[in-house]
Amino acid sequence: MLEETPTPQKMKTQIDHLVVMASTLEAGVQWCEETLGITPGPGGEHEKYGTHNRLFKIASPKFPLAYFEIIAINPQAVIPKRSQVPRWFDMDDKALQKAVAERPQLIHFVTSTDDIKAARHLLRTQGIERGQVVHASRKSSKGTLNWQITVREDGERLFNGTLPTLIQWGKPDATEPLRLHPRNSLPRSGVTLQSLTVSHPSGTKLQEAYEAIGLTDVAVETGPANITATLQTPKGLVQLQSMGI
Repeated sequence: MLEETPTPQKMKTQIDHLVVMASTLEAGVQWCEETLGITPGPGGEHEKYGTHNRLFKIASPKFPLAYFEIIAINPQAVIPKRSQVPRWFDMDDKALQKAVAERPQLIHFVTSTDDIKAARHLLRTQGIERGQVVHASRKSSKGTLNWQITVREDGERLFNGTLPTLIQWGKPDATEPLRLHPRNSLPRSGVTLQSLTVSHPSGTKLQEAYEAIGLTDVAVETGPANITATLQTPKGLVQLQSMGI
């Protein structure tokens, strides 16, 4: 019997985390304190891509998994030449690096799915290559955190960052894949995600891609490329925008 490919109605695809890129983690922390009124929690290192991050929880009733990632190239990372690959999230892009040198910037977001291979296949039926499924892990205070994530060989985000990267938490055979998800290890930060809206000149194609993977909690508009995240913070409502970079 052929294995059934999940339909969008069966697939659970929801906001996992926002991605803000900074020139350095120190600059990212300072920006976070000044802009959102909190100090981000600790994160980890990504040896394969030579990056590191700081994290904090932004979950809300509408976005129960949501957390916030501030990511930067790790100047201390040593990657053997034979192992070097383009960094994820377009982080090697010179224009992007120039933009975040001025100030940290919202550049992307990641969505969680319970079947990353099926979601990737469904995007391919829309003519979109989201990238290979890469297995990754890092140590945490509660054990080893495992996940699978889509990363293109060229490192590109696609659609100016408005098409989310896909992530599936836990090992493929995990019975409790979200047990070590950051939402369960990060304390409440005082910041919550209220809404996420994207805009792109190819808004119709982007909407079709969202529908294909069952992503319903992000509003899509046709217009200049942009991601707008509205956050409730200790400083009040704050809107972050990608401005198409």
